[in-house]
Amino acid sequence: MTLACNLRLRRSEFTLDLDFESEAQVLAIIGPNGSGKSSLLDCIAGLHAPRGRIAASHAILYDDAAGVDLPPARRRLGYLPQGLALFVHLSVLDNVAFGLRASEGLSKPEARARARAQLDALDLLELAPRRPTELSGGEAQRVALARALAPSPALLLLDEAMAALDQVTRRRTRRWLRERLRGASCPAVVVTHDFRDLEGLADEVLVLERGALVQRGTPSELSADPGSEFVAEFFGRS
Repeated sequence: MTLACNLRLRRSEFTLDLDFESEAQVLAIIGPNGSGKSSLLDCIAGLHAPRGRIAASHAILYDDAAGVDLPPARRRLGYLPQGLALFVHLSVLDNVAFGLRASEGLSKPEARARARAQLDALDLLELAPRRPTELSGGEAQRVALARALAPSPALLLLDEAMAALDQVTRRRTRRWLRERLRGASCPAVVVTHDFRDLEGLADEVLVLERGALVQRGTPSELSADPGSEFVAEFFGRS
């Protein structure tokens, strides 16, 4: 898939001003706090209306000049925000089914049947009757991913989805996530603060600083030739 963003978003004293195109299956976004990473995902998801144009190979998602602004539910995206946002009053099965009912308007029995199939495909069916409070951090992350993948999204957005996990669980979940993304042929945009996520997931990396794109490349290219102090510190280089 090709993701093309030419956008300008002004929020108070901060301006996000980006123009890029990427064909990476897993595109990672890194940068200091406040550099615009989450704002970029929100623009792609349809939660902000910037100036400019956002397109994925399956559709034009937003084009203010042409009057195109697809509602979030019609953008065919799976979005895992920070904190995962699982509904604590629902079972794992109904959390996954909720995404299907919201995005495709399925009846409750139809959504539950699809949700059960998705959990089974991701080796999570044994968790179906549990509530989120009964899950480990790694299990909750996988359930949130199952909910995002259930409607067969054309693009997956992950915003620090593994930040709350301990290192052992994060390593296992990262490996699991890579396998599932490859198996589902689902491209993803991943915001992270952990260079190990880049090594384990990313095909290409965009570096944002103060709302601008300052460097891009593969993880190995950025590690070998950091273009800023932030990138050098991110990869542990002096």
